[in-house]
Amino acid sequence: MLKTYFTLLAAGALNLAALAQTTNIIMNSPTLETATLGGGCFWCVEAVYERLPGVHSVTSGFAGGHTSDPSYADVCGGDTGHAEVTQITFDPAKISYAKLLSVFWQAHDPTTLNRQGADEGTQYRSIILYHDPAQKLAAEQSKSAAQKDFHHPIVTEIAPFTKFYPAEDYHQGYYDTHAGQPYCQVVITPKLEKLEHKKVIETTVQLPK
Repeated sequence: MLKTYFTLLAAGALNLAALAQTTNIIMNSPTLETATLGGGCFWCVEAVYERLPGVHSVTSGFAGGHTSDPSYADVCGGDTGHAEVTQITFDPAKISYAKLLSVFWQAHDPTTLNRQGADEGTQYRSIILYHDPAQKLAAEQSKSAAQKDFHHPIVTEIAPFTKFYPAEDYHQGYYDTHAGQPYCQVVITPKLEKLEHKKVIETTVQLPK
């Protein structure tokens, strides 16, 4: 958008009306931030965060490992070091990183090492990958505060973000296109209903197009 603005300005083709319109678009465009979180199967985590006002997009993928461009099959093999994660872009003017973390602790069990329910393996570990020092501090403080809500120690890994690899297309928006699938009915739907009942999420929220 800024490139277009300055190109038009340099060409002398920007009249006052166009200037006002372009400036208004630039000033009102949200400054989005990114969070990368893993709490078991990314189908579950994705379905939760897609239902939060202020979240702009949610992408399922892999991070935290040592293998480049892993496939889902590679990660499931347990040798890549990656966790199933979701990369969340959000508008901090509408939802804070602290709020995303608050939902994170409620959306999975952070006290089970390398496991969520029947899903077991290092790829299902609880993990927060921070993008800057502020996120690291917020994650550490949030983890400490959340401990009071659990009888067992939280084992969530907090590590620096390095690289995110999007999962295959069929994983994206999985719950919304496969709600009748047994895993969705048995695991994801009850989770969403529980979080909606607690007013943690809004099931009617649609992501911006």
